Amino acid sequence: MINILVVDDHALIRKGLKMLLEENLDFKVKGEAETGTQAVQMVREQHFDLVLLDISLPDKHGMDVLKQLKLEQPGIKVIVLSMHPEEQYGVRALKAGAVGYINKQSAPESLVGAIQQVISGKKYISGTLAEQLLNNLIGESQELLHQSLSNREYQTLCLMSSGNSLTEISEIMMLSPKTVSVYRARMLEKMNFKNNAEAVHYAIAHHLVDAKN
Repeated sequence: MINILVVDDHALIRKGLKMLLEENLDFKVKGEAETGTQAVQMVREQHFDLVLLDISLPDKHGMDVLKQLKLEQPGIKVIVLSMHPEEQYGVRALKAGAVGYINKQSAPESLVGAIQQVISGKKYISGTLAEQLLNNLIGESQELLHQSLSNREYQTLCLMSSGNSLTEISEIMMLSPKTVSVYRARMLEKMNFKNNAEAVHYAIAHHLVDAKN
């Protein structure tokens, strides 16, 4: 039996995932968490073979939760299941220790197979993400500027480019506006942009902005 923890702040999504997964008799959703803090605590207290982790959580960014889970439980398998496209967080998630990255839109068709694959000791990489990784490997794409950013700087870029104000970004990231301003300044400096408009243009051109935002 494969014991799974589902981490998502939407109850309906958790319910849908549980129904989908438990159609397979080898899968059991042993726990559900709606925040990153709750997920970390549950992993400390119980054994899970796999964590399905959303990126957008109300208290912590999913990438921070992923890093904390891997720090405390290096052997735990984590698949990031997110509405964000692979171009945004796929490579970052894999580098941070995830064994797979799945866009929620493709989850019904690919999730069961992905879990079976990672439980067998392999990683799950979608066709879109595989193409991105291959292009980087063989040098067909230049080193992208945003790959030099820290997770916080990258999150600031994405949120800013999605039309959020400084105040809104600080609320989403649960940081002070002053701290967010520091991340924004570092992001602009690393990417050699003169202003926010150049950063937004870059983000749109490289598909770092969700269509829904």
